[in-house]
Amino acid sequence: MPRDLPQNQYALLTALAGESAPALLPDLAGKSGCDQSLLSAAAVELAEAGWVAVVETPFVELTLEDAGSAQLKAGDFPEFAITSILIEHGPLGLPAIAEKLGAPATEVGKALRFLFSKGLARKEKGTGDLAPLVTEIPGQESFDDIALLWRVQQSDGKLRLTAGESKKLTGTVAELKSRGFVKARERTERTYALTDAGSAVVKDGIEAKRERNQLEPEMLADGSWRDIKFRPYDVKAETAPAYPAKPHPLRRILERTRRAFHNLGFEEVRGSYVESAFWDFDALFQPQDHPAREMQDTFYVKRPGEFTLPDEKTVKTIQAVHENGGDTGSLGWGYDWSREEAQRVVLRTHTTAATIRALQDDPNPPRKVFVVGRVFRREKIDYKHLPEFHQVDGIIIDEKASLSHLLGTLAEFYRQMGFESVKFRPAFFPYTEPSVEVFVRMPGRDTDWFELGGSGVFRPEVTRPFGCTVPVLAWGLGLERLAMAVYGIKDIRQLYLSDARWLEETPLCL
Repeated sequence: MPRDLPQNQYALLTALAGESAPALLPDLAGKSGCDQSLLSAAAVELAEAGWVAVVETPFVELTLEDAGSAQLKAGDFPEFAITSILIEHGPLGLPAIAEKLGAPATEVGKALRFLFSKGLARKEKGTGDLAPLVTEIPGQESFDDIALLWRVQQSDGKLRLTAGESKKLTGTVAELKSRGFVKARERTERTYALTDAGSAVVKDGIEAKRERNQLEPEMLADGSWRDIKFRPYDVKAETAPAYPAKPHPLRRILERTRRAFHNLGFEEVRGSYVESAFWDFDALFQPQDHPAREMQDTFYVKRPGEFTLPDEKTVKTIQAVHENGGDTGSLGWGYDWSREEAQRVVLRTHTTAATIRALQDDPNPPRKVFVVGRVFRREKIDYKHLPEFHQVDGIIIDEKASLSHLLGTLAEFYRQMGFESVKFRPAFFPYTEPSVEVFVRMPGRDTDWFELGGSGVFRPEVTRPFGCTVPVLAWGLGLERLAMAVYGIKDIRQLYLSDARWLEETPLCL
């Protein structure tokens, strides 16, 4: 007598019976006319029964990026163009090579690693000039990285590497990824086949039993519910991915940060992107000859050329603190403080400019304040630095505040952000003493520690000018680096690139 089976199981067994080799789910879906997700659920049930074998094969998928496509189209890779120049002209320094190449010296510098790894040139002792190691350019495809890049392009921009081949080419793939030429993703392919037991069941005969998802009034009226099998819901069944609208990952970190400090009883304040050097530096007891105030480190605004300073009493007090310590008990910095320097207009270099204003507005304890916002510094763009980024700054004004209180507050903040392991290291900042840097560890990665910001207890030179005589705890934490730790990315620029795939696949809840 034929065995009654649910419709989806019947469809999968019937489709597999016609296959001479393990088959992929899309092929079985096309052959049976049944949805892939339903077949996947049926495969799980039949595998548990021992009738279907599911084989998982891991592989790595390489996808050609725009930079890789552009480089292949352009032809000559930078390291070969540099080698041609060296063969023609002999040993040369970076500026001369850049001039002949018609490219910035920084671009030549980026190509040096690949120039050396391919054995095309070496650096001369003493002069530091580059000298060729070959007399003619080898075939570019004789190098593993370039050969692999061509393979990816010839595979319509998407190449599959077996686990064994991927392991063998680990270094080559890493080199192409570092140049932004390809993206590598680990994938798993599942194939399905009948077991001997499954073949015996099909041979003995199977029939599809009527199935329904829910009970309907008509079934009760005519009694047909007795002959119907109600399909169970499998919450683990594979389904087509859905990418609903959701906030940007960095925006979610900013909002989680706000929520965490609100949960801890803090009030939020805001500040302006454009600040005076007085509030950005001087009020924080940062000397006017400090390197951070140089043009190469700070963005100065040309128009307006100067900022209006606060009331004259506050200005005179800050001047005295810098010159001789005022009435703070400090010796100050011992120089002639410049009003013109304090009036200069800058793009704020830290959100502490907002919290120090909040301290001036109300220095009376107890008070807890935080601010989240953008800051600007003349940083060279690389995998961990941007000229524009976000900080969260905070202060706690309390008679009983201590360094221990500060460390506990920051540890609790990071716990709310998903990090149980936090450590602190002594540091130096002009406006806090004692001072510590904050590190968090990625869950499940014992050796990966991220430095996320600085903190400490404001010095009397910072608090006394505004009438505050109790301890004030302060911190400034980078949020882009926190986002990198949360989302497991290694390049800060990923947070700002329009990578639709990453934006789609980043989970909403972590």
